[in-house]
Amino acid sequence: MTGNSATPNIPTVLVLGSTGQVGGLIVKDFEAAQGRVNLRVTSRRQAEVDKLRAEGKDAVFLDLDNPRSFGTALHGVDRLILINSYSVEMLVHSKTLVDAAKKAGVQHIVHLGTYGEWDTTDPHFAWHQLVERYIEASGISWTHLHPNMFMENLVTFMAPRNGVVTSYWGDARMGWIALSDVAAVAATVLSEGPIKHHGKDYWLSTDVLTADQTAAVLSQVTGTSIKAEKKLPADFATLIDSGQVPMEKWYAAGAVEFMHQVHDGRMGYIGTTRNDLPYVTGKNPTSLEQWARNNLSRLQDCLNA
Repeated sequence: MTGNSATPNIPTVLVLGSTGQVGGLIVKDFEAAQGRVNLRVTSRRQAEVDKLRAEGKDAVFLDLDNPRSFGTALHGVDRLILINSYSVEMLVHSKTLVDAAKKAGVQHIVHLGTYGEWDTTDPHFAWHQLVERYIEASGISWTHLHPNMFMENLVTFMAPRNGVVTSYWGDARMGWIALSDVAAVAATVLSEGPIKHHGKDYWLSTDVLTADQTAAVLSQVTGTSIKAEKKLPADFATLIDSGQVPMEKWYAAGAVEFMHQVHDGRMGYIGTTRNDLPYVTGKNPTSLEQWARNNLSRLQDCLNA
């Protein structure tokens, strides 16, 4: 069972992916403001669950590949955030979890989706929209988050190396969002609940730059001359095929199609600002420059690698 007893009259919130990038930041946000919710974290590794419980956390075993683990994990949960894996399996994972949430009496599901218009033809964006429609059809109160490109990608597959930062959509503009801002919106929505946030779509794209502008910001912050290498979607496909960016093949195909549609203009809206962050949290968004200063050591590690 769980590690802590829930506080009466305070909602219990389940964070899926609580050891991942976004989930981990949501957990930190809640832990910094104790008392807003009863926080329940998850892991698909029993050893990690045992470790978290030993630290006094309400931790449960939940494996999206094993629906038999859902019942105990969801018992007593009022609200949850659904953060999907980067895989076509997200469809069955989401369907079975939403069904289990319905059985368990969960009152509110927050879904971390994509920055996609309703008629998108990009495969992995379309999968997220199918998940959203299924959540809505369940009758459970819902809120959908729509983040644009994560700034954290600039320390992963787009990291500046040898004085070069690479994009794979040519000269097209790209909208950016810091993961900490995504987490702040998620934590606020989960804290305040469905009375305020049911039926809402929140869009998160707070800074828009070309590849050259991105390189200029990184150069200014790091004190290093960084140039933009404007590659094309075919180059991204080659990168995926090389195995340097591990990704399930169907999801990878969707990511390559995304690059094509941004580059040729079908998804031109990716290069726009649409910022619901201050309306939800009361906070100003993180600019790319601010994010780079906050992550200077990580960027320098990439440059020195």
